[in-house]
Amino acid sequence: MEVTGHMPPQDAPRTRSASIWDVARVAGVSQQTVSRVINGKARVSEATRARVLQVIAELGYRPNRLAQALAGGPVRSVTVLTSDTALYGAAATLRGMEEAARTAGFSVGISVLERDSGPADIALRLNRPGEAVMVIAFDDAGVRALRALPPDVPVTAAVERRPDDGPDDPWQIWLDDRAAAAHATRYLLGLGHQTVHYVAIPSSTSTLPQRTQGWQDALRAAGRPLPEPLPGGWSPRSGYLAVRSLLADRSVTAILCGNDDLALGVMRAAREAGRDIPGDLSVVGFDDSPPSAYLNPSLTTVRLDFEGLGRACFGLLHRRLDPQNAAAVPAWSEPELIVRESSGPAPT
Repeated sequence: MEVTGHMPPQDAPRTRSASIWDVARVAGVSQQTVSRVINGKARVSEATRARVLQVIAELGYRPNRLAQALAGGPVRSVTVLTSDTALYGAAATLRGMEEAARTAGFSVGISVLERDSGPADIALRLNRPGEAVMVIAFDDAGVRALRALPPDVPVTAAVERRPDDGPDDPWQIWLDDRAAAAHATRYLLGLGHQTVHYVAIPSSTSTLPQRTQGWQDALRAAGRPLPEPLPGGWSPRSGYLAVRSLLADRSVTAILCGNDDLALGVMRAAREAGRDIPGDLSVVGFDDSPPSAYLNPSLTTVRLDFEGLGRACFGLLHRRLDPQNAAAVPAWSEPELIVRESSGPAPT
């Protein structure tokens, strides 16, 4: 029987994966230097490190983590625990963590928490005992996961707030949401608004969220009326529902929102209520998510450096795992008020 079809020649060359020796040859350095770069060692100049990393990318070289472990070296991996990968703050923090970890030669696993994840479930999410972990603890699920980790697990965390009682945890970092919310509130008061209403995001603890506290701080310091915060969720819909009845009151001229998604819902409700933004209503968001600059009107908001926070969280973990060789923990930017079109002077 005749069989037709393409049969590859028996002597067709096979594509060989790049090796550490290939990287060293192309970069013009020793194999030991390439190994130091891969393992994040400090005894390499920045120029050499950049050249080696460029060659690694060009050749598509992937370090053999199993071979490293069998040779007596640690498997350089980290698991990130987070309850959300869609909300802007968590997603941007995760992006910073992953970018920094991969640059240092760590593999990254991401485990999305259930809202009711307990200690047994948390332990099962780790690849092996003592696995290094980073936690994004901006909500209840993240905080519970952080508390449930076994004591032998090296961990760092990006959290919503510094501890309410006792000293700061040296392995936790946060953004100063409280000061940022106070600054945004003072900005609106400075435009002539008699007070500022607030649509709140949920808290990660039993106490008031940092952004709510900062808003209250500014109003109290200015001696202005302090309205009840409007409970919201994380989504535009929750912001929309939170303010529909409030907007019928024309004395309401300024609203601060706990995130940009809430502000999006507030702006939709304002249009339906016949309110002009910013003519008779100013709206300010929080986070400076990418769409905020392209809304109509564009959204005044507080820019937070979530990616920088994520990079610093990994830098802190790297220092914990390898204090002799890890680079200094990178700084992140302070919160910044970005003034756009959705805020303006109080109506006269």
